[in-house]
Amino acid sequence: MTNVSALFLPLKLGAIRLAHRVVHAPTTRLRSDADDSPSAMMVEYYRQRASEGGLLITESAHPSIDSRGYLGAPGIYTSAHVSAWRKITEAVHAKGGKIVMQIAHDGRQSHIDLSEGRSPVAPSVVPFETHVLTSNGWVPNSPHRALQIEEIPLLVESFRLAAQRALDAGFDGVELHNANGYLADTFLQDGTNKRNDAYGGTVEKRARFTLEVLEAMISAWGPGRVGIRVSPSGEWGSISDSNPEATFGYLAGRLNELELAYLHVIEPRIKGTDENPNVSQQPVAAATLRKIFRGPIIAAGGFDREGASAMVRSGDADAIAFGRFFTSNPDLPERLRHGVPLTAYKREAFWGGDETDYIDFPLSEQLQPA
Repeated sequence: MTNVSALFLPLKLGAIRLAHRVVHAPTTRLRSDADDSPSAMMVEYYRQRASEGGLLITESAHPSIDSRGYLGAPGIYTSAHVSAWRKITEAVHAKGGKIVMQIAHDGRQSHIDLSEGRSPVAPSVVPFETHVLTSNGWVPNSPHRALQIEEIPLLVESFRLAAQRALDAGFDGVELHNANGYLADTFLQDGTNKRNDAYGGTVEKRARFTLEVLEAMISAWGPGRVGIRVSPSGEWGSISDSNPEATFGYLAGRLNELELAYLHVIEPRIKGTDENPNVSQQPVAAATLRKIFRGPIIAAGGFDREGASAMVRSGDADAIAFGRFFTSNPDLPERLRHGVPLTAYKREAFWGGDETDYIDFPLSEQLQPA
C-alpha cells in the first residue's frame, strides 16, 4: 500500500457508500441570503467541491431562528430553506457526490439581535465571554438563561423537524453538532451543565439530551444515516469537563446502541478555529474512542496528506475530514491522491463576504487534461 492509497479505498459509513475517505469538514462561511436560505454562492461552493463517491458535510444549519449564533449562517426551519438546500444537494449529486447536513443549536454562543430579542439558552447559567457576529458586527455575547425542563422536549423536536427537512431537501444524511461548546455539548460536559434534574449531575443524565436528539433525528432518517460530531478535548466557547475521557467514553459506548452512520471526532490539536498544540485538559481523540465505539470514525483537525493517510492506515479512523484546505482547494481529493501542492487558504475570508476567496479558487493545472 502506498503512502496515500489508504485514503482512496472505498468505505461504507452506515448506509452511505463512498469511493474515497477524504471528507469535506463542516466549515462556517456565513454566506447565506438575508432569510437564512443558502445562497447561489453556496450552491457553487459545494458543487465545486463535490467528487465522485466523496462526502461533503455542510456548515451548521440551524433548526430555529433563535438557535443561531452568527449572522449569515444558514437555516433549516422554513420551506424556503428546504428549497434552497435542494439546489445544493442536486448540484452535489449531479457530480456523483454525497452530502450530509450538520444541524446545530448554538446555545449560549449567541446574541438577542439574532433571536428576536430572546436570551440565548444553555443547560445552566455559567458566565463566559465570546463575540458573536450580528448586523452590528462582532459584539459580545448576550447573557444566557438556563432552560426549564419543560422546554427541552420542544428543543428535541426542533432537531427532529430539521432532520426531516434535510431529508426533504435531498440530503444523504444528517450530523448532530455536539461539539465546540454549542448547546448539545454544554449539556454533555460538566463545566457547563450544573443541573440537578434529569438532564444534569451524573454523566448518564448529562448525556441524555444528546441521546434524545439523536433518537429524534434517527426517527426521521432510519438507521445508518445519522452521525455526530464531538470535540472531547476542545475549549472553544469556554467548554470544559472534569473527566473528558470518562464523559466521552460513556457517550461513545451509548452510541453503539443507535446504529449511527459515524462518529466524527475533532482531534485535540484543534480548538474551535485554531490549532491548539497545548490543550489544558487531558486530550481525548479518535484513538481513545476507537477502543469503545464500534462504528466508523471520521477524524478531523489540521491533517496534512501524510498524517491523514497514516491515521487511516493505523485504524484509529476510517476517514479524514479536511476544513481549511478544502476551502481553497476545490479539487482537494485529487490533489491529495496525486501529491499536487495545495493552495493556501485565506483565513480573512472565512467569516462572510462575497465570491472572492470563496468560489474563485482554481482547479490545479497539473490535474487538467492535456
